[in-house]
Amino acid sequence: MVDWIPIVFVTFKFLVLGTGMFFAIKWHYDQGKKGERRAVLRAGGKVAAIFVVSLLALGLVTFLVISMLGMDLTFP
Repeated sequence: MVDWIPIVFVTFKFLVLGTGMFFAIKWHYDQGKKGERRAVLRAGGKVAAIFVVSLLALGLVTFLVISMLGMDLTFP
């Protein structure tokens, strides 16, 4: 019984995320067809920029925490 739990949860996760992505893409496509193409592109650019900045901030915070804990940061 326990062996099936990850399979069920991962399948459910992919179904939910896939459905959400489908409707998000469809909504943005429909908004672009309405003539608000510039607004959709601007919003997409903002989301991409926020993602990159948050990714860099997470990397910096992780590096600082690892350095404070005295962990080895060298590659083998």
